[in-house]
Amino acid sequence: MTEFSAETEDTLLPDMPEEDNKELLDESEDDSMGGGLYEHFRVVADKGQQLLRVDKFLMIHLPDTSRNRIQLAAKAGFIHVNQKPVKSNYRVKPFDVVTLLLDHPRYENKIEPEDIPLDIIYEDSELMVVNKPAGLVVHPGWGNYTGTLVNAIGWHLRDDANYDPNDPGVGLVHRIDKDTSGLLVVAKTPDAKTKLGLQFFNKTTRRRYNALVWGNFQEEEGTIVGNIARNPKDRLQMAVFPPDSEIGKHAVTHYRVLERFGYITLVECILETGRTHQIRAHMKHLGHPLFCDERYGGDKVLRGTQSSSYNSFIRNCFEICPRQALHARTLGFKHPTTGKELDFTSEIPCDMAQLLERWRTYFNGIK
Repeated sequence: MTEFSAETEDTLLPDMPEEDNKELLDESEDDSMGGGLYEHFRVVADKGQQLLRVDKFLMIHLPDTSRNRIQLAAKAGFIHVNQKPVKSNYRVKPFDVVTLLLDHPRYENKIEPEDIPLDIIYEDSELMVVNKPAGLVVHPGWGNYTGTLVNAIGWHLRDDANYDPNDPGVGLVHRIDKDTSGLLVVAKTPDAKTKLGLQFFNKTTRRRYNALVWGNFQEEEGTIVGNIARNPKDRLQMAVFPPDSEIGKHAVTHYRVLERFGYITLVECILETGRTHQIRAHMKHLGHPLFCDERYGGDKVLRGTQSSSYNSFIRNCFEICPRQALHARTLGFKHPTTGKELDFTSEIPCDMAQLLERWRTYFNGIK
């Protein structure tokens, strides 16, 4: 196992029950607090609250947000306690009112079912497994409020009286990036989401990805261990930090070589954890960015010759598969009701298949 001492796909965990005396307050439609700030989140500490740093306190109540982002928000004056801005080391005490204020109004997005084709691999009364194409956003967010996988699922289950696409207690259990293709599991009931979410949390699921990366590996297999957090130099990227540091979330990726093409390699990545951009960040850190991964520098000629014919070949490859060459090929888990082990496989999509065939032809020609 290789541990890296130098610097995605987060799992959507089930909602945990709130303590009896805790009050969570939603913002109102007119929530401007003056000074150009708008309330996005508010929580009142209960009477039994022990003294706790406000950044750690908010990590408990905002599980999809990293501690680093909370600390940056505090530094910018966006974290308030009892209507006054505080630093991240402020200690929350009983009945403190903690609010997150941002410089833009909160977008209230109601998920509407949309008639978008779905490739359903498996479905029963508790769950469904879908094969997401590259280019489809998984969940509504900034700049993508419609046309997502969640909208498509809402349409498919529009006649199911028990399924509400706006209920966080059902729906997607985990995510993959917009330009990553492959398998995802969807929970139709709160019980299914809770049990499936715990399997991801406890690392008992089975997930394998196929990735085409720049460069040739000396070894046949290995393991990358390194925390993942936002890149302080580029907020659109994730970066890798030492596993024993307090920065980021613990992340482990196992990999093995499937096929070599001299200048690039097809590898299988097995996720032990599921962090945002985990495979993309880990592979770049290893010196092997994903082929055509624009965000992580893989959309340039990183290996090979300087000839015009080779450069023309690479440009043609980028046109064939104009996205990071990453596919969530297999997914396995225990059925939340029956306990039966379920395993699913998705064939490599057409764009990646054509890309691989083009490289096989090229590599065989230069050997």
